[in-house]
Amino acid sequence: MRPDDEHKLIEARHYTFCPWCASSLVLKVADSRERLRCPNCDFIWYRNPIPAAGAILNRDGRVLLVKRRYPPRVGDWCFPAGFMEYDESPIECCVREIKEETGLIISISRLFWVYSGHDDPRSNAVLILYLADIIGGELAPGDDAVEVDFVSIDDIPSNIAFQAHREAIADYKRYLKTGRLPGEK
Repeated sequence: MRPDDEHKLIEARHYTFCPWCASSLVLKVADSRERLRCPNCDFIWYRNPIPAAGAILNRDGRVLLVKRRYPPRVGDWCFPAGFMEYDESPIECCVREIKEETGLIISISRLFWVYSGHDDPRSNAVLILYLADIIGGELAPGDDAVEVDFVSIDDIPSNIAFQAHREAIADYKRYLKTGRLPGEK
């Protein structure tokens, strides 16, 4: 990524013109909400969240975190995760992202929980986190990670990149103590 491209990653895109007919979009009520709509062809811009998937990997009581290479929040830590491609499932996304960011090959154990990410300036994300086991590969930072490290759950860095990851860390600490997944009573 070139330094002059950084703005593309940190600003959410807002439509002004219809992507179908190029008319100016106007704010109108659709499906009980105000939405941008095309007055000519009836295109409605549904500003939906973007799905992302990742995993919590535990080795000897330590969880794997990655340090971010690219904006937003360069240098902050998070669980290895990333946005889904159009043609993949959440599990395929998770496996791919872990391999790309950490060099590790994983096997999904189970769904951990689903989080809503409202503090990423690029988009509102739906973060799907799995519990997974390492079955191969070599731990090394890759793709958009500058560092990868297994960190004691009691020594998590203070600079966790996103609120959804901070919530997941708190939920995972409770899970380790109680054996109950988030949402279980």
